[in-house]
Formats: sequence, C-alpha cells, structure tokens
Amino acid sequence: MIPVTEPASTPSPSSGSGQDPGPAAVPYPPEWEADVLASDGGTVYLRPIAPEDAERLVRFHEGLSERTRYLRYFGPYPRMPERDVHRFTHVDHRDRVSFVLNLGDDIIGVGLYERMSRDEDSASAEVAFVIADEHQGRGLGSILLEHLANAAAQNGFTRFEAEVLSENRGMISVFRDAGYEVSRSYDGSIVHLEFDIDPTEARLAVRDSRERVSEARSVGNVLHPRSIAVIGASADVTKVGGVVLRNLLAAGFTGPVFPVNPERRSVHGVRAYPTVREIPDEVDLAVVAVPAPLIDEVLDDCLAKRVKALVVVSAGFGESGPDGIAAERRLVRAARAHGMRVIGPNALGVINTDPAVGMNASLVPVLPPPGRVGFFCQSGALGIAILDTARRRQLGLSAFVSAGNRADVSGNDLLQYWDSDPRTEVVLLYLESFGNPRKFSRIARRVARAKPVIAVKSGRHAAPFALAATGVTLDDDSVRALFEQSGVVQVDSISDLFDCALLFSYQPLPTGPRVAVVGNSTALGVLTVDAARGAGLEAFEPLDVGPHAAPEDLASALSAAMADPAIDAVIVVFVPPVALPTAPYAAALRAASLGAGKPIITTFLGGEGIPDDLVVRDASGAPVRGSVPSYPGPERAVAALSRAWRYARWRNAPASKVVRPDGIDEARARELCEEWLPAAPGGWLEDHQAQELLGCYGLGIVEYRDVEDPEEAIDAAAEMGYPVAVKALGSEWEFRTDLLGVRLDLTRAESVRVAYWEITRIIGEKRVRVQRMAPKGIACVVGLQDDPSFGTLIRFGIAGVISELVGDRAFGVPPLTEDSAWSLVNGPRLAPLLEGYRGAPLADKAALVEVLQRVSALAVDLPGVREVSLHPVLAAPGGAAILGARVRIGDDPSAGGDGSPRRLR
Repeated sequence: MIPVTEPASTPSPSSGSGQDPGPAAVPYPPEWEADVLASDGGTVYLRPIAPEDAERLVRFHEGLSERTRYLRYFGPYPRMPERDVHRFTHVDHRDRVSFVLNLGDDIIGVGLYERMSRDEDSASAEVAFVIADEHQGRGLGSILLEHLANAAAQNGFTRFEAEVLSENRGMISVFRDAGYEVSRSYDGSIVHLEFDIDPTEARLAVRDSRERVSEARSVGNVLHPRSIAVIGASADVTKVGGVVLRNLLAAGFTGPVFPVNPERRSVHGVRAYPTVREIPDEVDLAVVAVPAPLIDEVLDDCLAKRVKALVVVSAGFGESGPDGIAAERRLVRAARAHGMRVIGPNALGVINTDPAVGMNASLVPVLPPPGRVGFFCQSGALGIAILDTARRRQLGLSAFVSAGNRADVSGNDLLQYWDSDPRTEVVLLYLESFGNPRKFSRIARRVARAKPVIAVKSGRHAAPFALAATGVTLDDDSVRALFEQSGVVQVDSISDLFDCALLFSYQPLPTGPRVAVVGNSTALGVLTVDAARGAGLEAFEPLDVGPHAAPEDLASALSAAMADPAIDAVIVVFVPPVALPTAPYAAALRAASLGAGKPIITTFLGGEGIPDDLVVRDASGAPVRGSVPSYPGPERAVAALSRAWRYARWRNAPASKVVRPDGIDEARARELCEEWLPAAPGGWLEDHQAQELLGCYGLGIVEYRDVEDPEEAIDAAAEMGYPVAVKALGSEWEFRTDLLGVRLDLTRAESVRVAYWEITRIIGEKRVRVQRMAPKGIACVVGLQDDPSFGTLIRFGIAGVISELVGDRAFGVPPLTEDSAWSLVNGPRLAPLLEGYRGAPLADKAALVEVLQRVSALAVDLPGVREVSLHPVLAAPGGAAILGARVRIGDDPSAGGDGSPRRLR
C-alpha cells in the first residue's frame, strides 16, 4: 500500500514486499528529466530519483510538517530509517519509478508509482507523492502525476490506484482536477481511488489549460514586477547598466528600484547595494547587466533572494559562438534550477506601458505611446528601430519584449500571456526562428480567434547564430502552412507589419470585401480601385469629390459611403493640388470614422502612421480607437485592408473540427511500426509493408501482384479481373512522362504476355507488377513531408512535371480540420482541373478530402512515420484510387511534443 497526501506525496514504508530491489533493472532514463512550470509561473527541475539523493531525501522528509507526514503516511513516521531511504532511492525505472522535484540543491517534492502485483502482466500501479509544505498549492502534485503517468504508460501500465485519507480532500482533488475519470471506494477513513491513465480528451484539455495559466503567469512575473533590481547598475550612462537604470527611473516605475553595485553607495541618487542578497526588501525581477563570466555568482544571489525572473541584457553568450552557446545553456539550466525564467541573454529588455506599472527595463530611452498592441521581437538591434518606428507612427503598445537569444522565454510564452491580458488587443511578432513550431500552431490558433496575431518571419535563408542554437528552421512552405492554418496574418516586412497593426489597432475589422474609394484625385482613385481588385477586394468605381471640394463635400461623401449597407470599408485618397488648410478635411475624416463600425483608412497627404490631425486621444493623450491610419500610397493601404478582410473572414467562420474517419486501427499500426523499425533500411518499408500499414488507416492501394514470369502475370490478371496494367518496378520508372515502363488497359491474356516481355526487355529485370486498372481520373499526389523540426506537413497537388517544376503544391499542418482539408484540395493553381476544366473528368473532391483526413490521422497517431508518398491518387467521378505508395519510418520525433507531458524547452 502507498498512501498519499495533499497537493503532494512520496513512497510509503509499507510499499511492496519490503525487499531490496537491488541494482536498477533499467539504466537511468535521462529523457525523463524536465524543467517544468508551477502554477505561479516559477520553474522547478524534475528528474528520476537516484541513489545519491539519499541525504537530500532525508532532509526533505525532516522538513515536512507533522500534518503533512500524517496525511501522507497515515501516521507520525517522524524519521525515515536507513532501510527505507535505500529502498526509496534504489528503483528499477520500470516497475518502480520515482521522480523528485528540485529547487536549487533541495528536493521539494517526491512522487512514486509501483507495480501492484509481482505478475509482470499486471497493468496497474499504485501511485503516491508528497510536496514540501511551503511549496504546496503551486500545482506541483499535478505535475508529478502527469510525468508519472507518462513514464508508466511507456512501461506498459494502463491504470493507477491510490489510497488517501478521506480527510485529505486536497489530494483527492488533484486526481479529479487532472481530468481523470476517478472511481472511488471507502474503507473506514481511507478512500481507494482507481483511474485509467490514457490521455483522454478531457485530461489533455486540463493539461493544456494548466500549461496556459502557468506560462502566462511566468511572463506576468516579468511584466508586472513589484520591485526591480538592476545588477551592474552604473552612474555612467554609456554603459548598459547605466542606461537601464536611467530608463527605469525616467519611466516612473511604480515600485522600488534597487541598483546593485559593490563599488558605490548610491547610483543616480538611489541607494545601492553590494549584492542582491543584501537588499532588505523582496525583489521580483532582476535586470542583469554584468559580464557573462559573473553570471554564476549573480544566479546564486538571486536564488537566495527568491527572485522570480531575470532579464539578461548582457552579451557574450550564444551570439558569440559555440563557447557562448554552452555558457548560455548553463545559464538557463542554472536559472531554471533556481526557480527563475530568463529573458535573453543579449536582450534589448522589456517594457510595460500600463500606468500601474510604468516599466521601461530596456535600453531604449524614448518609448511609443501606451496602447493595445503587444510586440515580441527576437532582435535587440532591430528592436530599437522597431520602437522608434512605432513612436513615429503613433502606434500605441501595451508591452514590448525583446528576447535576444531567446534561450528561455519565447514567443509562445508571450502568446500565452497576451491571450488573457485585457490591455492587449493585437499581437505583433517579429520571428527569426521557431523554438517549438507545433506548440506555436496550437497556441496561435486559439489566440487568433479572439485577437489578431500579425507576424513577420525573417531568417528564411539565414538565421542568427544564437537563435540557431535554440530554434529550428522551417522552409517557406512550412511557415506559410503554419500561419494560414493558425489564423496568423503573415506579412513580408516590418513596414507591412506596422501597416496592418495600425489598421487592426485603431479601426474595426471589415465585415466584407466591398470597398468604396473616396477622394479628390481621379488618378489616385483609379489606382486604388485597381489595387483593391487585384488584392481580391470588391472595389466600386471611385467617388471623386474634385480637387477644389470643400471639407463639407468630403464629409458628405464619406458619410454616404459609411452609411451605405453595400459598403464594408472606405479608403480615402486625399492630396489637395494647392496649399489648403488640412485640419477641416481631417476633422471630416475623424467624424466619419467614429461609431460607424466600418474601417476607414486614408492616404492623407501621403503621410505614414497616424497624422496628428487624425488622432483621437484619451485623457492621457494617447491615440485610441477611432484614429485614422494613413499610408504613403494606395497599394500599402489596400494591402493592409485586404489582410484585415482575410483575417476577419477566417475568425468569423465557425471553427472547423478535425474529422477522424471510421475504420482506423491505430493499435495495429503502432505494433507494425515498432516491429519493422529495426529492420527497415533507411526507414523505407517494403511495398507489402507499406500496403499493410496504410490499410490500417483505410488507405487501400488498388489490388496488384508482383510477378516474375509471363504465365504468373496472366494468372494474376485473371485472378484480379481485366482490364489490368503491367508496370516496371523502381522509382526510376515511376515518374517517367513517356510511360516507357508501363502498359495500360490490357484486356486479354496475350496482351499481358506481350507487355511482360516488352517491359522486362527494357528494364533488364524479371520482376514486374500487374495491377487492376482504376477508373480514369485526374492524377494527384498526397503525402507527408518529412520535417524533423516540425514533425510532418501534409502536401497535396496535381501530378505532373509542370506542377512539380513550378512547385504547385498546397501544404497543411496535421491534424487537418475539415475546412483545412478542403483548402488543401482547392489550394494548387491546377485545382480547377478537378472541376472539369476544359473537358477534364469531374473529380470526386470529397473522396480526396477523405484521403487527406486519413493521412492526417496517420500523421497524428504515428509520429514515427516520417514520410508518405501516395502517387498517383486518381480522382475520378466515383471516388479516389491510390495506385502506388512509399512509406518511411524512423524514431519517434515527438518527445517533448504535444503528446508528452508539459515541459520547458
């Protein structure tokens, strides 16, 4: 029996047989080590227990309160005998697995599962865990349970059992709140709990929700500190520490700021301290501006002070080369072990414009106005230019984070924070690499349903050295598919990013594509209409009020356009031919915009951003909604509006669901992959293996036989039924446009015999394939594209040399929703062929969608399947037939992915 405790527990002295298990039966599993986030955003290090933990385990046990020991062990158990210490620290990592949670050098939690029976076929294990009193209530029990369940599943267990004192309601709630369907029985004061550990949809939803909260709070610790220490503060404003301290003080941070400088009693008139340890008050955030070699000492001081987060503006890490990367990884490991998240290193800093915070912990002295835009940037140097551009264009920011080398906190973390931040309505991302693309897709898809996410992805052909160490490179097709399926508005440049941000921040989204163009220049009006129609908008003929129109004429034309139910947005092109006072015209623009519920944008005097005459300000003087964005030319205005319409259409469409077709045998498919992986040369399966694996997902290949003499070919044709085709085997014959290695529509035995001899003479091999003819249709290609960093992408296209030459393929990210599967089928430029273009047979597109859905299910279930090529897939009026397939398998790349327990990178 292993009794259990409150949001916490460890192994019981009465567990199992009491016999020494001897040496570990399985080598220590380092893949189970993980940095994890507590519910308050602090980090904790989780790892399997080891024999050398004996002293720390005893110290941990002695630190537990009498109440916690009673709830955990059902009795006093004041000290842990040496025999029990040995038993708890010597496990086999299979039938008995134990994890410890570390903060610094101290154990703060222990969890254990143990097989219920000596019978190795038993699939049930007893689970228990305990958390140090001062760390209870941080969600650590749930984290231990999640990682124990994952380890147990890997070792073949399917069920957990636990015994809990009935008064220990906190512990019972840990199991229930984790999303498990718990059955319980009572024996006096003890509750017996049982539950399956398979990852049900409810449990995964609970896990994702817990991850969202903890990651958002970890970023909140950075952006909402109550106090800040500047380590390396200097009176010399040419030094980094001097700049950060000056900017913090100038921004009016609402909490105390503590300079740390061992050589000065004060800096800029503020009392300084030799170390963080000697600061008398609590410190939430430390901005580190000391040379890289001094970081270790700083971390020790921050641990002693229980600092929650670090912003490391110091350079000399990943950007400096391989040695710097090693130092950077040591920094992150040490910081997480000390319970801290890290922004940087080599970061520009962080900014929060909330008046309740007033924080400028960055190297930028002049900030944009407060606003509703959250901005994440990986480049420090570019961040300075970005903030200056935002200031000049009057784009108000809620927060700005420059992650530098992005060794720890990433864009994914910021998305989690901004998702629930009421001060942020629009999210801007400047990305040079991805840390976890799969996770980005999952989070961005959720966030974009409520808030626009606009991203520019640079580094398409080269990524910074430092980011290459902590990120992965995706090709353009992968990035495009990732963004489109996630609802992210992708732009090509910083200029485009700001163009969209201005519209999204200050104007409503369009409800349709219908655009009115109003202006005082016929030439500009025609140019604007032409650009709008080219961008997929429905633009009406321009309304020209004339070069000498009075402000009231412009106001009247604007009011009529905004009131017209057939108009969804208005673009105003205004450049007076002679010098006139512009304020009255600007007033007409502002008045038309307010309260209309439709976006209005302009090329007012060729200005860029929010001209002063078009700003609507709040009480503090910051621009607010109703301000009218201006663009230097019609093309940029139209491009921003077109992106806003596409995003609004995506967001307003009902959320499409993932469809999992019937007739899938996932368990058998997994068994086959495990069986074949060791023997598959290069990972490629034999044809009959590929056929069997794909058959588990209802992806049947048109019947065929491989034969080695003409009589065998004739018998195969008779058995399958005429007409048949005879084909050469081998990839060198598969894609030939001259069809030299294939004979089609054979209806007689003699035709099969002749075809056999002709093909074998050409290829010099005896072995050929006889395959039943499929109905005539459009040849398509469907597959999974190997991407070690992302997992896999699903691709679809029309077969043929031309489409391959021009890269006419559509890509999607599994799992495909019903809408995204249809979008794939309609995505290639040659897709009209499927609809009978110029006499082509009308294809059953629904059958193609089902093929894609089955491939998507395979990609999700079997991440070890690295590549699939279904070629060709004949799309005929009555269905879709797969004529050939290749499959490559490899080691499961999903460790740490969405199917695994939550952990930091």
